[in-house]
Amino acid sequence: MIFRKKKKINPRRQQVRDNIATARFTQLATVINSPFPKAAGILIVFILATTLILGLDIRPETIHQNALRSLKAWPQLLSLLVIVSAISAGMSLYLYYYQYRVLEKTTRVIALVTLFWILLAITCVFSFEKQWKPLAVGPAVACAIILTIAYDQRFAIGMVMFYTMLAAFAVDQIASVELLMIMVAGALSCCFSLREIRTRKKLIEVSLVATIVVFLTATALGIVQDKSPNVYFLHAGVAAAATFVVGIFIQAFLPIIEQAFGIATSMTLMDYSDANQPLLRKLAMDAPGTFSHSLLIGSIAEAAAESIGANGLLCRVGAYYHDIGKIHKPAYFVENQMGSVSRHDQLSPAMSQLVIAGHVKDGIEIAKEFGLPAVLRQFIETHHGTTLMEYFYHEAKKKQDEKKSPVSDSEFRYPGPKPRSKEAAIVMLADAAESACRSLADHTPAKVETLVHQLAMKRLQDGQFDECDLTLRELSRIEAGLSKSLAAHHHGRIAYPKDEEKTDPNGNGNGNTAKKTENNRQKNVGGDLAT
Repeated sequence: MIFRKKKKINPRRQQVRDNIATARFTQLATVINSPFPKAAGILIVFILATTLILGLDIRPETIHQNALRSLKAWPQLLSLLVIVSAISAGMSLYLYYYQYRVLEKTTRVIALVTLFWILLAITCVFSFEKQWKPLAVGPAVACAIILTIAYDQRFAIGMVMFYTMLAAFAVDQIASVELLMIMVAGALSCCFSLREIRTRKKLIEVSLVATIVVFLTATALGIVQDKSPNVYFLHAGVAAAATFVVGIFIQAFLPIIEQAFGIATSMTLMDYSDANQPLLRKLAMDAPGTFSHSLLIGSIAEAAAESIGANGLLCRVGAYYHDIGKIHKPAYFVENQMGSVSRHDQLSPAMSQLVIAGHVKDGIEIAKEFGLPAVLRQFIETHHGTTLMEYFYHEAKKKQDEKKSPVSDSEFRYPGPKPRSKEAAIVMLADAAESACRSLADHTPAKVETLVHQLAMKRLQDGQFDECDLTLRELSRIEAGLSKSLAAHHHGRIAYPKDEEKTDPNGNGNGNTAKKTENNRQKNVGGDLAT
């Protein structure tokens, strides 16, 4: 028996092989833990279920005999499977490139898939009778409105194009170009005319625009095909009526749509901005300094957000609620101390750090208790990110014992997370800038601008903006907006003359007052003296 001697491997080569194996295992673990396996599973289920829905034989004679238990022939089902797979692959790629955050949360994918199934099923019902087919425009319009509300116009336009392709097969084996164009016209008119919902009549206005577009498109296509006026006016009227009714239904079910997609429309945000909201009233009563501070941040954050095209209303309302965690222990925060001795004087820096950092956790608990939407809760947990509590950190370093290990800055950082949206990053910077600006003795625009820039650069270098899509150009515009708003808020006032200055002892009346007032005007340095 011959034993082969094991070939000796160079240690460096063996190390390279081990590193490659480790890297492959890490990549595999990353893929498994990513949202892609769940999304792939949902995609397969969507393809099969959609093929089943579109594969129903919805011819009137078949429905009367077998109800909905009859499917099309297997060659047709196989062809539908291929077509649905291609359309679904296109939707998946569109989601990946233009709305990746949908894939990161399984509930959002399920909500989107369920929406498509419900609308396709309704479209199939409208296809039972020939005269009902123009009603299929309604689900297409509903899809456009809901996706525009839940996400944005570009995403809604792309997804509604994929939906209309599927809806064309739900209407019939091969829907007419006429019906497809009417659905596209109605859906696109909704996407382009609906940007945000700030008033209760907005959806009615959008539906009215889409109704006019659908009626004109259906009428023009009927004339092109040389149909009888009675026929194409009837079809156009039915399609237009379905379009208008959809807007009314979505208006009624808007709260359910918001809950399903985890969003808050501008109309909902306007409701939460009302000072009579129970949570804001509680903040104003228990922590009046924090309430005033939040109102000011909301104002300057909204202006900064609008300078880069972000959602200014969301910034303002989010700023109103970002510090609600201070309700539990308001006296430990400087804006609520009203000139009294700071309670932190009797606490160690480590204990003060726990109290200050605790207002973030307390804020999340209070927000859930009052049913605050998730889109507003993000401002509570991210308005400090993972920044360092510099004052208490330096105090701890001063008091540390030489025998003990040195103080780590990680012990004095907020728990995070970091801002994940532009609006959250703006509120973080506005909060820091407004607080720091109060410590300035000179509130001239140049001083305020320098302070805001230093704070922005410090957070940028600290990695606080790593998880939001904020560019350097946008950051520069945000700095300019915050500086302008803060300088305007801390504007100068002319000091009023005292009582003894009003009368001249020589009997000259107010002759001296004009001189002193002019001197005060020239010596004014921009301090905010209360009238």
